[in-house]
Amino acid sequence: MPAGAGDCYGSGHSPYRKVAHVRENPHQILPAPRARLLSAVAALALAVAIAGCASQAARDAATETVMFEHQRSSTHRDGDDLLSAGLGIDGLRQMLPPAFADAEDPTAAELRRRALWSNWRGIADLGPGGGYGELYGSVDAVPGREFSAYATVPGAKHPHRVLLQLPDDFDAGRRCVVVTASSGSRGIYGSIAVAGAWGLPRGCAVAYTDKGAGSDYFDLDAGIGFGRDGRAVAKDTASDLAFVPDASEAATGVAFKHAHSQDNPEADWGHHVKQAAEFALQALGEALPAQAPFTFDNTRVIAVGISNGGGAVLRAAELEGDWLDAVVAGEPNVHVEGQGGRTLYDYTTEAALLMPCALLDIDSLPQPPLLTQVTPLYAARCASLAAEGLLSGADTAAQAREAHDALRDAGWSDEALRAGALSAGFDLWRAVAATYASAYGRYGVGEGPCGFSFAAQGTDFLPRPATAAERAAWWPDASGIPPGSGVGLVDAGMAPPDLTLKGLQCLRGLWTGEGADADRVRAGIAATRAAPPRAGLPVVVVHGLDDGLIPVAFSSAPYVAHARAAGRDVRYWQVRNVQHFDGFLALPDYGARYLPLLPYVYEALDRVDAHLDGAALPADAVIDTTPRGAAALEASHLAMPR
Repeated sequence: MPAGAGDCYGSGHSPYRKVAHVRENPHQILPAPRARLLSAVAALALAVAIAGCASQAARDAATETVMFEHQRSSTHRDGDDLLSAGLGIDGLRQMLPPAFADAEDPTAAELRRRALWSNWRGIADLGPGGGYGELYGSVDAVPGREFSAYATVPGAKHPHRVLLQLPDDFDAGRRCVVVTASSGSRGIYGSIAVAGAWGLPRGCAVAYTDKGAGSDYFDLDAGIGFGRDGRAVAKDTASDLAFVPDASEAATGVAFKHAHSQDNPEADWGHHVKQAAEFALQALGEALPAQAPFTFDNTRVIAVGISNGGGAVLRAAELEGDWLDAVVAGEPNVHVEGQGGRTLYDYTTEAALLMPCALLDIDSLPQPPLLTQVTPLYAARCASLAAEGLLSGADTAAQAREAHDALRDAGWSDEALRAGALSAGFDLWRAVAATYASAYGRYGVGEGPCGFSFAAQGTDFLPRPATAAERAAWWPDASGIPPGSGVGLVDAGMAPPDLTLKGLQCLRGLWTGEGADADRVRAGIAATRAAPPRAGLPVVVVHGLDDGLIPVAFSSAPYVAHARAAGRDVRYWQVRNVQHFDGFLALPDYGARYLPLLPYVYEALDRVDAHLDGAALPADAVIDTTPRGAAALEASHLAMPR
């Protein structure tokens, strides 16, 4: 994405924002036709400004003219709110999701409430004794308004969702926007527990992007997708569907944006974040016209995300222009060349093949998985790998040791392998690999390599059409990558005795092998490589040393080394006894062994915010924590650096 025009506007405001903030009704942002008209006016003004510009580029000049379509606004007060839709900590802790009055036709308000419930529970440890809302974090009600739209990265086939949450107590005297990207492949509320929980109680507006993934599934059997308010709508009767795949009328099953958009969204993660920030400034100008204009010059912008969202904000950090004030990246999925860096696809396919066998050689695995249930499956994997000539041990124990040694030689720590047991037990590696192979290769519906597809499944795991009730819940409940919410991964190559081996070998071959498909996937992966952050930009990276999904040795550590080699001052917190999923700390054994990552992300945000007011940046730290065991979490367990 190129930088914008030079400093030719006096106050440094882009002509787009100058025009866009003026309107009669402050409670709604511009409808799409008017937005398009203003975008055209802005483009003309921008061209004139460039022609007469001779001075250096200003900060706002890095802002691009972006068209936001299918815009929508809503108010959330009086028993509803921005953080939890009125559920509060007690409602979020309920084991069952908020019910729909009509399971086949939920309202937009019901869908939003359920999406917030689902995303909070998927990201944060809300269990009693876990400390959330008491020792750290907040779900206190924050009334306000939401503004949403679709934005499209230049060259992309499909839009991504952007959303701004504007609290009623927005601090106009210290205007602040926290911009974030969803973790994993989650929908638009996928970072509510990360950015919303920190920013909204402080009077900041919070801007979100689903970064080209999300839960906008498409039912190929019924021709039904999801509109801007999250409701299921037939393709033939709606113009605002978030995702309509390029597929034949005969296609069956389920398509979803991450796998089937043909956009390789990961390559544009940084641009998604920047467009969300752009949308925030426009929406603020619309909603608060007396305080407009809102610009990158007069509004503090801090980016934060975890996991894939952490990778996204680091990719945003490398974009040209002084539009971003600080970045906090937690457990980021980020890839750099050299310094020991490895791509997610490389170590995911490696783990999918070897880890089930290797885990049989590792003591004291967290539970689940229950060893009595998985040992026969894991032993079968050892035997399969030996039969393929990939292992040479004479028995299961020797084969497991060999697989274990191979992973350690590849850079896996035993701490990462122990925590990764959950991903192996849930078959997460295979689902991630199949999805990312399709995304990296820009494959469409029915084109993906290795015979994988996705469909609703019954108890027999055979593909079938989805019911209306199942489909209605996809948007709020789905994590963006099946299996889940009734949608499963269909593997055409499944065969005994090791049912998934053939498909996994095919997926691994797309990284290690030869051929057109392998070249296509590797080209897509190369497009996701990160660069150092912009010089002078404060960046703090926070990562758990026990992370078994995105090990620090392959991601954060190489990124920090790469950035420092380029002369960038990136600060790095490494936290002992922290794995990847705070949401899994509700499992007793995980809660006893591991600590949450979110307190350290919030603390890092506090530190960079203070730094922007003149304080020093936090120093590097290896944080020696203490697992809480059966006790309630206390500050002493966290050992927060001071």
